[in-house]
Amino acid sequence: MKTIKNIAVLTSGGDAPGMNAAIRAVVRAGIYNGLHVFGVRRGYDGLVQGDIFAMDAKSVANIIQRGGTVLKTARSDEFRTYEGRKQAFENITRLHIDALVVIGGDGTFTGASKFIEEFDIPIIGIPGTIDNDLAGTDFTIGYDTAINTVVDAVDKIRDTAESHDRLFVVEVMGRDSGLIALRSGISTGAEAVLIPELQVDYDAIMKRLDKTRKNKSSRIIIVAEGDKEGGLVVAERIQENFPHYDVRLSILGHIQRGGKPTCMDRVLASRLGVASVEALIEGRRGEMAGLICGQVQFTPFSKAIKHIDKINENLTRIVEILSL
Repeated sequence: MKTIKNIAVLTSGGDAPGMNAAIRAVVRAGIYNGLHVFGVRRGYDGLVQGDIFAMDAKSVANIIQRGGTVLKTARSDEFRTYEGRKQAFENITRLHIDALVVIGGDGTFTGASKFIEEFDIPIIGIPGTIDNDLAGTDFTIGYDTAINTVVDAVDKIRDTAESHDRLFVVEVMGRDSGLIALRSGISTGAEAVLIPELQVDYDAIMKRLDKTRKNKSSRIIIVAEGDKEGGLVVAERIQENFPHYDVRLSILGHIQRGGKPTCMDRVLASRLGVASVEALIEGRRGEMAGLICGQVQFTPFSKAIKHIDKINENLTRIVEILSL
């Protein structure tokens, strides 16, 4: 087993609050363990282009509280080709980089798996995605911040909905996963939550709205963007069934990706950043560091990238019970 002396860290795919905290942890844990640490700008595209630079403790000062990623992120068409990956390998070989820490989601880990297969480079992954849709960790970095952003926004929407007796359909992020919608729906007292994992029962939703229309001065419907029809169609359907309702649509969009990471995300990122460096030193590779039941665990990339399509049925039951 080759001794690890130099490592590089990158962020790839969609950005997530807490990525900077993870970068900081990787850099400082690396220095603490006597390693030289490099940063890669713009993810795998930076590997291909050779946009790699040395980092020290000062490089990551005053970033733990910042959203986004100081290393930037991008999707790389070139890295999807063998020629692009070969160029990336030549760039890190030239700098004597022995191993990588990659922060991102399923696309990031899929690319890492291919890189390991072809060039035998040790790589450990850190789950950074607001969707919380990776196997092998209870929570991904950015998820807690994203749902708190949604809750804050919906609380504000509820204020104006109360004032005007309105029904708001709020569309949140979640192309393949409804976890943001589900947890934020419970937290904001939503009357219904629509997610891609479950078939929408419009008859049940309409009956629920009809049953409660005299008792409530405001109503909130949370819809994940990956739902079959999306927020606009849901709003139109409700308006058709209840023409007396003042129905409005609010699409929260990319505000869910930004903002200062919560304490939970900062601590999670710090723990996984340190664990990823120690894992490389121990000889691990091709695995994602995650947190399961409060303990750091490692999951092979092949298992981590399998999308979680099972939803906790107890959470959906809670939505129905509490929407009375």
